[in-house]
Amino acid sequence: MDLSKRRFMQSAAAAAAYGAVPRGAAQTPVREAAERAAAGQHVQSVTLNVNGRPYVLALEPRVTLLDALREYVGLTGTKKGCDRGQCGACTVLANGRRINACLSLALAHEGDDIVTVEGLARAGKLHAVQAAFVEHDGFQCGYCTPGQICSAVALLAEAAAGAPSAVTPDVRKLEPVRLTDDEIRERMSGNICRCGAYPNIVAAVKKAEGAA
Repeated sequence: MDLSKRRFMQSAAAAAAYGAVPRGAAQTPVREAAERAAAGQHVQSVTLNVNGRPYVLALEPRVTLLDALREYVGLTGTKKGCDRGQCGACTVLANGRRINACLSLALAHEGDDIVTVEGLARAGKLHAVQAAFVEHDGFQCGYCTPGQICSAVALLAEAAAGAPSAVTPDVRKLEPVRLTDDEIRERMSGNICRCGAYPNIVAAVKKAEGAA
């Protein structure tokens, strides 16, 4: 076998071996950031108050609240969907307001009161919104459900405080808003359900309003 043919065979074998390596073995940005954090490189200390408990973390400034919750705190109920603020799967509550955790830097929420879907139940009893979602089958695959539930919890508080939406008939009155189907659809429009469980989600929100 001549030298050029041998080199060709070696290159082909190397390419085949590379292609056979499982993709899971590749390092993800979050894993790389965690390794750098462990080495003390470019990290800052931050205290996140999540579900009534403080977590002291060493994070890079670019770590999102979503990744901090999932990868550092270990609360995986909050889901990563689009990772660009379009689907709402990562919705959590920050000081009572719903936010997309994938668009928020963790360091910006030091001292805030963060509530995830894991923190809604109290003393072993489901939150009214959680119970309503179960009763009305407000989910199918369930991936978007944590974000839907957190968004609905904030929606009820916003409506009770008189915050108007784009479909509110009279935005001049600061009084509790009547949650019609149109109001609920508009206020939940930032949360996408790719399974299409929207009618049941609307029914669950209306049920939770009566139970709140």
